[in-house]
Amino acid sequence: MKLPADWSYKRLEDVVSRKKYAMVDGPFGSNLKSEHYKSEGVPVLQSGFVTSGKFSADKYVYVDQKLFDEQKRSAAKGGDILMAKIGAQAGRCAIIPHDHPEAIIAGNCLKLSFDDNDTEFFSFILYFNYERDGLSEIKTETAQPAISLKSLKAYKVPVPPPPEQKKIAKILSIWDKAITTTEQLLANSRQQKKALMQQLLTGKQRLLNKDGVRFSGEWKYFTFQDAFKVVNKKSAQVKSNEYLESGSVPIVDQGQKMIAGYCGNDEVYSDIPVIVFGDHTRCLKWIDFIFCPGADGTQVLDTQPNIFNKFGYYTLLNTDIPNLGYSRHMRELKEKEFKVPLDIEEQKKISAVLSIADREIDTLQQKLDALRQEKKALMQQLLTGKRRVLV
Repeated sequence: MKLPADWSYKRLEDVVSRKKYAMVDGPFGSNLKSEHYKSEGVPVLQSGFVTSGKFSADKYVYVDQKLFDEQKRSAAKGGDILMAKIGAQAGRCAIIPHDHPEAIIAGNCLKLSFDDNDTEFFSFILYFNYERDGLSEIKTETAQPAISLKSLKAYKVPVPPPPEQKKIAKILSIWDKAITTTEQLLANSRQQKKALMQQLLTGKQRLLNKDGVRFSGEWKYFTFQDAFKVVNKKSAQVKSNEYLESGSVPIVDQGQKMIAGYCGNDEVYSDIPVIVFGDHTRCLKWIDFIFCPGADGTQVLDTQPNIFNKFGYYTLLNTDIPNLGYSRHMRELKEKEFKVPLDIEEQKKISAVLSIADREIDTLQQKLDALRQEKKALMQQLLTGKRRVLV
């Protein structure tokens, strides 16, 4: 790819700090093992801290000062880049928080330190290239994918003048802050909905009826057969190898995605809304559009006449179903009992409140998806020199 005249491709080892050990891997296996770990001392940085693309360490192990001094070559400080060296996420990296105490990196990590060049800019470059191709150019794809220190040093990256590096990093950091803020809002909304479900779906908190009086009617436990019915339609099912990328009818299966693919079938599921339950995955979906169900493990459920359908969906969401791996979970679900208010108007009111919470979550998720997509497009322009910034 052709770069602007004042940009150039350089090896990473030529853009990191000129200080000794600016680019290193962790100690050789026998020099840092689990038997060396302590409950306090110098923290050990693990590759798992950065495999999400952000630095996140909820639990540390430590080594004593003596071992740290012996392995000081592999020291890291706040502001350095920590990269996963081994495993499926090899190449993932993030900046160590600037206020982080001096640490030592584990054998499954790499570290990069910068001086004259901008750390954030090169963190964005590495992140962008990882998202694009997984750093496949320097990653050995064996049973255990890995990136060697030698190959990382030789890895060529686009390098603009330092002032432009800083400006690009500043712009992209603004997007990162917006994404982080939206992620936090989304996490808070999900937590609030979870707490609301625990209150409303157990009768601990009662809502007001249309006359402004708090519901006070009886709640009763229902068996699965009394509350739900299985309404599979085999003639509309689609096998996974028959999914299309586009088509007139969306396919809903037991996977995490709302829509797994498409088909052009004449036979569809149109008696909606219904609940889709993943027999293997325990995934629950509220489906209010015409669809075809996936053939493998996709159970279509409806409620009995005495249960409002959306209330039944939220009740199932609030039901603890043990994870049996890829075994079938429908038999577990059929053994459950469900606490339900006998007044269907209370069921509807609870469903309406939780639906509002769902809409707020959906809005935040859409905003987050848009921000991530816009940042990706901006990175494509800024990190390649296709779009220049004023310095």
